[in-house]
Amino acid sequence: MKVLALLAALAAAAPAPCFADPHAVVLSDADQAVLRGVESYLNALHTLKARFLQIGPDGATSTGTAWLDRPGRMRFEYDPPSPLLLVAGNGTVVFRDNKLDQTTNIPMGQTPLGLLLRDRIALSGDVTVTDFRHPPGQLQVTAVKTASPGDGSLTLDMNDNPLALAGWSVVDAQGRETRVRLSQATSGGDFDPKLFVFVDPHASDPEGNTP
Repeated sequence: MKVLALLAALAAAAPAPCFADPHAVVLSDADQAVLRGVESYLNALHTLKARFLQIGPDGATSTGTAWLDRPGRMRFEYDPPSPLLLVAGNGTVVFRDNKLDQTTNIPMGQTPLGLLLRDRIALSGDVTVTDFRHPPGQLQVTAVKTASPGDGSLTLDMNDNPLALAGWSVVDAQGRETRVRLSQATSGGDFDPKLFVFVDPHASDPEGNTP
């Protein structure tokens, strides 16, 4: 079930059912100002390392370490005994299950997380904000790609004052939700580029980022 949960969190890789045009949430001037602040924060966030807790649609949990290197790169390294590894880079999300000896490649543009990994994040235009909530100390912003909402939705969970990315939730085309919660997060600095390069364990070259 963890395999299904992660794939649900990444993309509707199979053809998705037809969706109606997304309806943008009505925002006050104050809400619009807060959204601009979220955009500014995310665009200034280039690198992040954190522990994560993932909760799948079936309630199964897994933990690990996440690296975010914007634009376009992410790594989810799951704690043992999980056989899973996720590496995003060069426009592709690679999901590896060592137990099943399976590797799945998904174009980054088909994943809701692609919204977070963009070079420039804008919560308007080709992105539609469908929900916005601002409970005390928190922000929740749900967005879809305007032209293809069937790819799924991404909800950013933020801490407020100061703004900080606390996690996200992804809902796939079938309505299954996978949640990720971050902890012990540190931002800034440089990461080894090999973290974001997947090397097939069956490849003849033993060097690189073999899981």
